Amino acid sequence: MFENILPEPYNGLLLTLLFELATWHALAKLRLHTSTSIRFLETSTKRLGNILRLFVSDVCNDFPTVELPQEETARKRRMAQANPKGKQKAEQGSRKTKTFNLTTYKLHALGDYPNTIRQYGTTDNYTTQTVSLLSMLFTCLRLSLG
Repeated sequence: MFENILPEPYNGLLLTLLFELATWHALAKLRLHTSTSIRFLETSTKRLGNILRLFVSDVCNDFPTVELPQEETARKRRMAQANPKGKQKAEQGSRKTKTFNLTTYKLHALGDYPNTIRQYGTTDNYTTQTVSLLSMLFTCLRLSLG
């Protein structure tokens, strides 16, 4: 299904990345962990970080990418709303260049999964819904008390 998406040598690197992403996801979403499975997750996280950096340096630089048409439209709408008097510079209608960003919190947080699982258990064991409900309850009480 994913074969020959890109020409070689890029395709091999892309397939390796997809495999490592699937491996990491499968390990992270296990409902029962052992010390061995957590070590596997740590090793997979390191491999994933290495392959992501390799992907950015070897593949992303050779394939220029731009924002989607709907992203361009939304950006222009936000700019028009921010400057309603029309004093903004007229854009030439070109879409902005977009690159894969390794410095997002989502990618940074991947390394925290093994220790989080050690401390709190698997991610299906807890929820933030309780905190949200308590926060909403306190807000309602504060409003009703004046």
